[in-house]
Amino acid sequence: MSLGRSSVPSNHFTVILCCCFLSAVFVPSASAAGWNVHAQPARLVNGSPVLFQVKAPSRLQSLKGSWLGHEFPFSFNAKRKIWFALAGISLETPPGSYALELNGERLDGKTPETNITFSRKFMVARGNYPKIKVSLSVESKFTEPSPEQVKQIEEGQQIKKDYLNRVTPDREWDGQFNAPAEAAVSDVFGSERIFNGKTSSPHLGLDFRVPAGTPVEAMNDGTVLLARPLFFEGNFVVIDHGQGLLTLYLHLSEFKIREGDHVKRGQEIGLSGGTGRATGPHLHVAVRWQGTYLDPAQLIKLRLP
Repeated sequence: MSLGRSSVPSNHFTVILCCCFLSAVFVPSASAAGWNVHAQPARLVNGSPVLFQVKAPSRLQSLKGSWLGHEFPFSFNAKRKIWFALAGISLETPPGSYALELNGERLDGKTPETNITFSRKFMVARGNYPKIKVSLSVESKFTEPSPEQVKQIEEGQQIKKDYLNRVTPDREWDGQFNAPAEAAVSDVFGSERIFNGKTSSPHLGLDFRVPAGTPVEAMNDGTVLLARPLFFEGNFVVIDHGQGLLTLYLHLSEFKIREGDHVKRGQEIGLSGGTGRATGPHLHVAVRWQGTYLDPAQLIKLRLP
């Protein structure tokens, strides 16, 4: 066989060279190849919780995410071979495109190697929250507090500042978040209200129409962070579900747990009431993630691992 001049026509050789060149240009980089990143719900809006699910291109020892200025760890679901994490979008976040930055520590057998990174952008739209203004009447001390009551308010604000921004490292929640009571919703997240003719901040929770004495249940597993009376919140319970995710239960008439208790989803934590700044007996529930209030109704709807 001759090793000299090729028998391949020159035009075929040119095609082969072009194909090789195009392949070099358009094959994704190693850092991007094989990543599969999804968000739930499919349409992201301000005020909404978000479940991120990630399939990485190689085995990882750990995975961390950065989203809207927040950093958080992912958990691994061995059965589905996916990494997952709960995050959120504040009400103040304007519509736009925002990047989820991922940083994974890769495994090579038993020896950690260099980190791998990936970035994917997600569109955030404006949530369709009700603009109806409801005029409500409460005791005058809640709109024109005395000096002694101002002191109580300031003490409550300091307690919330000390506790509600805590981010514990370990995830305690497991699976779906349940509604804390079986009842109709009387007020939704994001609505605007007026107390004694004065407009208050947007409603940052979900109100359930329940009579006083109705059992209130933990929405998921966690540790009781707070169980004490505050000026506006009344008898107030906060459950820490780990990694900055908290659920808050307001206006209770009675506590059924103590601070530091570990609770399971569906466990009774108190009885509903009308303590604090409330127009009558009901249950106000809020969700907070790393200092950001999120829509509890959307959290309940998420299909979680």
